[in-house]
Amino acid sequence: MNFELSEDHKVLIDSLKDFVDNEIKPIAVEIDEKHEIPSSLISQMSELGFMGTYIPEEYGGAGMDYFSYILTVAEVSKACASTGVLVAAHTSLCCGPILSYGTEEQKKKYLPDLASGEKIGCFLQTEPNAGSDVSNIDTKYKEEDDCYVITGSKIFITNGAYKGTGIVIATRDKTLGHKGLSAFIVDLSTPGVEVTKNEVKMGIRGSYTTAFGLDGVKVPKENMLGKEGDGFKIAMETLNAGRISIGAQALGIAEGALEKSVEYTLERKQFKKPLAAFQAVSMKLAEMKLRIEQSKILIYKAAWLKENNKPYIMESAMAKLSASETATFVTKDAIQVHGGYGFICEYEVERMYRDAKITEIYEGTSEIQRVIIGKMLFN
Repeated sequence: MNFELSEDHKVLIDSLKDFVDNEIKPIAVEIDEKHEIPSSLISQMSELGFMGTYIPEEYGGAGMDYFSYILTVAEVSKACASTGVLVAAHTSLCCGPILSYGTEEQKKKYLPDLASGEKIGCFLQTEPNAGSDVSNIDTKYKEEDDCYVITGSKIFITNGAYKGTGIVIATRDKTLGHKGLSAFIVDLSTPGVEVTKNEVKMGIRGSYTTAFGLDGVKVPKENMLGKEGDGFKIAMETLNAGRISIGAQALGIAEGALEKSVEYTLERKQFKKPLAAFQAVSMKLAEMKLRIEQSKILIYKAAWLKENNKPYIMESAMAKLSASETATFVTKDAIQVHGGYGFICEYEVERMYRDAKITEIYEGTSEIQRVIIGKMLFN
């Protein structure tokens, strides 16, 4: 068992830190306040391979391994969780299923534009009456001549407002439950696709969270992903992998908050001593570090299992559960350590606290993760 990062991964982390420190940290507050990630930043990340980390070079990607992708999401999220989830949702929820289930023609057609950042990817599954209960999806598709026609509505779609490439989950016949679901690759600039709302949120404000209306959207038959009826399988596998990246996002948020807290407690003095000299403060920091390292091990293990094509469903659920609850714990205590300044936007930990909460909710709530873990114990 080796806990040492490879030289390639060490070099990657160093380059990521340089980029994050110089290009993302200085504008993280602005991203939150303006509810927007600058297109120039997305272009820079695309040029460096952030948008196509583990996509093979033959499809325009950076050709790195899956673990490099997880390291990228975590490092970016230390400074800006909104930017971190832009990369995570684009990669895990759109590039991932195309790479895993797409035909060679689909990969050659869609992955190069996604890897280059020319198109931003998203995953259209959630509906007003179908969140955790995927089998309750109402969005319908039917065959019509040489295409499929999709009609319905979707909500809470991360990256949706870019109107790039989407993976849409729809049902042919709702009475079939999860067996009636199929997946489609959809160009979201297609006629009939309408953005009905961009949500104003508590956290990750720079990330677009979009509602869609799909009114008779015509999709070529060759755009079905996998076989007809594979939609539920594709959705579940996509979310299983996505949970590792959301765990990485949560880990990055927690690590960023701890770094801010250590810096602050060394600089801030009370009773003629730095706050770090007080045992009550150092014990809080120690607990934060402990939980971060526990979550990191779970995330790294889940990523290793996926990279090596081993079963990882329970491990991804544990990684996401642990890291997301760690993120909310660490950021809450980071505010406490900062005292009154922690409640002020300038010190950024309040933003990290707001950003952390969503990691306990999207891509499966903490309750759902516990259900998954419990079921896997008996399989």
